[in-house]
Amino acid sequence: MRLKTYRGRTIKEAIAKVRNSLGPEALIVSTTPVNGNGRKTGFEVAAMQGRDDTNDTHLSPVGDIKSELMSIKEMIYRLNHSSPLTEALLMSPDTLNLYVRLIRNGIDSHYARMFLETACAHKAESSERGIDIRRKTIDEIKRVIEVRNPFDLRDKNRKIAAFIGTTGVGKTTTIAKLAARLVLTGRLKVGLIMIDNYRIGAMAQLKTYADIIGIPCFPAFNRRDLLLALGRLEARDVVLIDTAGLSHYDTHRMRELRDMIAGGDPPISAHLLMSVSTRSSEMLKAATNFRPLAFQSYIFTKMDEAQQCGSIINQVLQHRAPISFITTGQNVPEDIEKANKERIAARLLNNN
Repeated sequence: MRLKTYRGRTIKEAIAKVRNSLGPEALIVSTTPVNGNGRKTGFEVAAMQGRDDTNDTHLSPVGDIKSELMSIKEMIYRLNHSSPLTEALLMSPDTLNLYVRLIRNGIDSHYARMFLETACAHKAESSERGIDIRRKTIDEIKRVIEVRNPFDLRDKNRKIAAFIGTTGVGKTTTIAKLAARLVLTGRLKVGLIMIDNYRIGAMAQLKTYADIIGIPCFPAFNRRDLLLALGRLEARDVVLIDTAGLSHYDTHRMRELRDMIAGGDPPISAHLLMSVSTRSSEMLKAATNFRPLAFQSYIFTKMDEAQQCGSIINQVLQHRAPISFITTGQNVPEDIEKANKERIAARLLNNN
């Protein structure tokens, strides 16, 4: 595809010429100020056709680089929603591509601008942009992420953790992964409890995992059963509690679960599981409605099923809580990892 250049007194004028010539699907490759007599006299925009006549994205150069460039439609939108960062984005292809990458990976545009502005992308000289701005942006993303290990036994206290979340988020599989990890790697004594009266076969599934790992597993149908099961597991370092999946709009069952695990002695910490493939808006509603259970960390599941992972950042910025674990597949116990700031930030810039 051949590059074409267009000039205008302003960015908007140059962009308009591109749109009129190549159409709204044209891709912006670069924007450059035009200087004359020691002052800026206009802008030059290099662009290319956005559609490939071969209709084969595997053979097309456009198919290879389109994810790194911004279309005219996107550029017009950004120009109409300008901020102090806008000029820096338009003047630096590297910074512009970084911004587009964050947006396309699901990070809310407000937060993407916040990261770049805090990284001083709008103040950096052209020689400082690119790799340096990328590094600073990663540092800013890492700064807003808090990670925590809920099974740190340095205080010598038994850890009792209930896993909560909507139906299908992967609670039982996640518990099996964690139990195997804690037993095999941490050399800890682990016990399991199932408090799910709604899923047919749920207890059998968890019991099967428990038998394979070689740990005890007990059912509990009410608060009294739960206390009895915890008493039988008193010698265990860690007790993991599987709960029924429920709609975050089901306030009745939410109260039932709260009454069963919240407050009292021994203390039970709650941890909210969320699928990364869920829309950010639904994740926000779920966190809001599960707040009465006072969850202490997020466990983000099904990373392998999501094309975007920016919802993780949107979530921790809107409902602050540490991240404890991330799951990346169905294999037990392999596909789970402790939350790591560096890996999360890297995924945000590489999952495109």
